[in-house]
Amino acid sequence: MAYLKLYRDKLRDNYNYLDKLFKKNGIKWGITTKLLCGHEPYLKEVADLGVKEMHDSRISNLEKIKNIDPETLTIYIKPPPKDIIESVVRYADVSLNTELSTLHALSEEAERQDKIHKVIVMIEMGDLREGVVREDLIDFYEKIFKLPNVEVIGLGTNLNCMHGVMPDEDKLIQLSLYKQILELRFDVDIPLVSGGTTVTIPLVLKNRLPKGVNHFRVGEALFFGKNLFTGGTISGMHEGVFELYTQIIEISEKPKVPSGELGVNPQGQKYDIDEEDYGETSYRAILDIGYLDIDPEHLINVHDDIKVADASSDMLVLDVGDNSNDYEVGDFIRFRLKYMGALGIMNSDYIDKIVE
Repeated sequence: MAYLKLYRDKLRDNYNYLDKLFKKNGIKWGITTKLLCGHEPYLKEVADLGVKEMHDSRISNLEKIKNIDPETLTIYIKPPPKDIIESVVRYADVSLNTELSTLHALSEEAERQDKIHKVIVMIEMGDLREGVVREDLIDFYEKIFKLPNVEVIGLGTNLNCMHGVMPDEDKLIQLSLYKQILELRFDVDIPLVSGGTTVTIPLVLKNRLPKGVNHFRVGEALFFGKNLFTGGTISGMHEGVFELYTQIIEISEKPKVPSGELGVNPQGQKYDIDEEDYGETSYRAILDIGYLDIDPEHLINVHDDIKVADASSDMLVLDVGDNSNDYEVGDFIRFRLKYMGALGIMNSDYIDKIVE
């Protein structure tokens, strides 16, 4: 057995920290909930924080958010696939866009539903994920700003998520300048510059965020308190909003070196033997979790007396050294999680999710 625990008080503390920070700097923001994989009890915990704007990359999750609170502003945070345009207009108040044909489809569907669908145009600023190439932006905007039932409310960019390109003042000033250029050229008002995610928060803390950037899409900082510039935790925030507990199903003393001819395991790995381990033994605890649920690289071990030895598809092996008296079958071992680890656990139907 294994379960994921969300600590409500830590989540609220992190939310209050971010909300105070953004209000102080005149920044609108919303919570990116894709990590929660549509798990409704956790979505309700987020909604209960008082936030009125939530973002997700799965339209089924935005539908759940609307069912929880129809007044929540929902943003679909990637260019919409054409096959789900009807649902995007129905459940997302705003979507991030980069393609003319998609925007025409959104316009037509919004007319059918008698809605105004709001749009943030994403601009490519170096990370090479989604975004209109900067040289094409004016021509792109000219073709969309008069589309019926579509309203461009902002420009945005995504940094760090693909190639690790970090935000800096120059890139974000450029983003703000594109807004000014479009407003002057087309005599329009574009209220939002959505240039902020978790990776941009350190610029706010150092008073280095360009004034034009006024909208943030935040997930990782809320759930992990993460400073992506340093790899540490933002001072005043909690890193342990989520913790994983998994049960020991076997513990026994075994050799440190496997016996027999070694081949490639199902993970495509071949075990390297440390010759100093020949003849040595240690106590090994097997946990009820494996690659099916999480890559061990995404676990954060909080115990000084154990280390992760290896894993298979549905079991994780710990080396507990000579500390066998401290553990027994049925005990739960606690881990903290990296972002991608929590994402895998949240997406697993085999792991219970609870709130404390």
